[in-house]
Amino acid sequence: MIFKQLFDDKSSTYTYIVASGKGREALIIDPVIEHTHIYVDLLNNLNLRLVKVIDTHIHADHISAMAELKERTNCQTIMGERSKSEVVNLKVKDNEKISIDGINLKALYTPGHTDDSYCFVMKDRIFTGDTLLINGTGRTDFQNGNSKDAYNSIFKKVLTLPEETLVYPAHDYKGNKYSSIGNEKKHNPRLQVKNAEEYSEIMDNLNLANPQMMDIAVPANLNGLMLSEI
Repeated sequence: MIFKQLFDDKSSTYTYIVASGKGREALIIDPVIEHTHIYVDLLNNLNLRLVKVIDTHIHADHISAMAELKERTNCQTIMGERSKSEVVNLKVKDNEKISIDGINLKALYTPGHTDDSYCFVMKDRIFTGDTLLINGTGRTDFQNGNSKDAYNSIFKKVLTLPEETLVYPAHDYKGNKYSSIGNEKKHNPRLQVKNAEEYSEIMDNLNLANPQMMDIAVPANLNGLMLSEI
């Protein structure tokens, strides 16, 4: 299997490229528009054909490369069914399967960070978007986020996966590349709570500033901004 984890320094975003082997179909998860040329070059070097691009949710801290990649490769663009993005041509439901040549993913509807957040499970790993981070969780104070929804998504869906399941988030701010369900259960400080009320008490009192790109990124990701328009 080909598995590439790429990082955007500006927004601390992880992008993932997945394929079953050279010369096969590929998919990309959470691409950043400024790195489009890197993705295209990597795909060409590995003789991969990009067929699907997934965004885990409408991002507020960077502009997605979904529209640009769709224009360049004619790939299918995928988000959860709650997404309001005008770029998406396939909206998946909870537990729906996404397949390319030799690779299968399952969509999990995990609202809380935003109301359109999804995670995607692939064999031994899960791409958690901003739902579950390494030693943290996604904030719940904008884009119709809800701390109790986040608690239910994390504890009743994500953390029910086998403890050895690898966790690959959409962001990390301390240089961590991946974790596991078991490690997060034991060591993630946000998860050491007894119930949804305790979790909400933490999340509703973070008092974080809005992402610097929010006023630009959200409408750009809803409407599909292209590189030529930046």
